[in-house]
Amino acid sequence: MKLRYSPTSPYVRKVVVTAIELGLDERIERILTNTRDPNSGLKRDNPLSKVPALILDDGAVLYDSPVICDYLASLSPTTTLLPPAGPERWTALRRQALADGILDAAILAMLESRRPDGERSPAFAKAQKGKITAALDALEGEAATLAGEVTIGAIAVGCALGYLDFRFPDDDWRRDRPALAAWYATFAERPSMVASVPRDPA
Repeated sequence: MKLRYSPTSPYVRKVVVTAIELGLDERIERILTNTRDPNSGLKRDNPLSKVPALILDDGAVLYDSPVICDYLASLSPTTTLLPPAGPERWTALRRQALADGILDAAILAMLESRRPDGERSPAFAKAQKGKITAALDALEGEAATLAGEVTIGAIAVGCALGYLDFRFPDDDWRRDRPALAAWYATFAERPSMVASVPRDPA
């Protein structure tokens, strides 16, 4: 398998963490891809020109991160990373959706901050930050149940919190969220998380 990736994409990080947790990382060749380079060939693999994109051994391509993580979990049928049925499955998938929503809002807020002076919309940026705040407050209420079996929900939440640290270090999401901060402090020490910390390209 081949994974088109960017070293700063939190969605890629979710896939990488999942692969490591499942013991599949060594089966995946990584292809560094600049999503803004029209000559990268990315559009051939994903018409949306986004990473991650996973190229399977038979040439088929999967995207985006929830689909790829689901596929990787299917290669390890005994894993509890993606519970097979029942309330645990829906909780894991809901948390993944909530975490991905944090990432969607965070990326939009970051991109807005990079627009030229006079073209930025403070109201738009504030709305995105409001979504992040609401989601973090909801996760604070669930922090006690995040511990235990590692699921795709926990991985997604961990990657979302790591991305906030990476892109918005001054926002201090930990303030007034001691339970979530304590959970993340432990989760961030997992080898899969340490090995996938986002870094801007040199």
